[in-house]
Amino acid sequence: MEKHENGVCSAEAVDGSRDVWSCKDSDSSSADHLVVMVHGILGSTDDWKFGAEQFVRRLPDKVFVHCSERNTSKLTLDGVDVMGERLANEVLEVIQRRPNTRKISFVAHSLGGLAARYAIGRLYRPATHEDGMGSSANVGEETPNGTICGLEAMNFITVATPHLGSRGNKQVPFLFGVTSIEKVAGLVIHWIFKRTGRHLFLKDEEEGKPPLLRRMVEDSDDCYFISALGAFKRRVLYSNVGYDHIVGWRTSSVRRDDELPKWEDSLNEKYPHIVHEEHCKPCDAENSSEGEDNSADTEEEMIRGLSSVSWEKVDVSFHSSRQRFAAHSVIQVKNEILHIEGADVIQHMIDHFLT
Repeated sequence: MEKHENGVCSAEAVDGSRDVWSCKDSDSSSADHLVVMVHGILGSTDDWKFGAEQFVRRLPDKVFVHCSERNTSKLTLDGVDVMGERLANEVLEVIQRRPNTRKISFVAHSLGGLAARYAIGRLYRPATHEDGMGSSANVGEETPNGTICGLEAMNFITVATPHLGSRGNKQVPFLFGVTSIEKVAGLVIHWIFKRTGRHLFLKDEEEGKPPLLRRMVEDSDDCYFISALGAFKRRVLYSNVGYDHIVGWRTSSVRRDDELPKWEDSLNEKYPHIVHEEHCKPCDAENSSEGEDNSADTEEEMIRGLSSVSWEKVDVSFHSSRQRFAAHSVIQVKNEILHIEGADVIQHMIDHFLT
């Protein structure tokens, strides 16, 4: 266990994950709000170290943070669904260790946002549904929007997550928007990023089913993907407007080309890199037409499905930063020394966080 002078303690769990809370003695912690932080592709628990410590310092005895490590490093190449299943089981184990938990939130970076969306689809419980795990804080209580494994769902936050996948339309900026290069990338991506690459580039049609990311914009089989999102009191998308060479602006903010807002330099000294904020009300998802399932149709169906719930969209720019070309990591403060210019984004999350 590590202790810091400011009173924040961090404990290494047996599986290598990082638990962080804000008290002198872990047994006396009054925090009942679990915040699950999920890293991106090829990542580790250390990726959220700065963010986790900021959360517990500024929300003392209200939240405790669990930084997931069930999908570290090359395990992130196993596919979004496999990652999501592992994360769901990990969350259940954390709740069993902390029986006083009453609320749950997720904060996820990049690919981790997709794994988190899959996990909550597995963990969702309809209203008044008993959890069956002996860990539900709200069994028998009225929960109109359902719960996440019996817990009150508070904040679902993603940071630079490719919600619409990475196929075509400049969704992966380092491919320069060249159609021929994007097509080639779609053909070879599974050689590099294995099954996860197939999911991201929507190349995983199996047994007549649509791609996984397409299926994840509605309730299907035993996964309540949209109902789970709808259970949260807040859903927030943090997106880089530029210089993110891994995840494009549209896919991380779930927008169409003509919906990308015009932005200007921030005038807010507290959040100098927040350049636009928008509260989007839910829109009815239109029934998708049966026809050719090309990339444009699939992307539109994903936008409609995800837009059936409300979102807060927060656009971030590091265009004047010395580390702007590392925007994908700076927005998360992946490394406190290299990426500290993104600290105001973490502060913005905390200031608007429902506890």
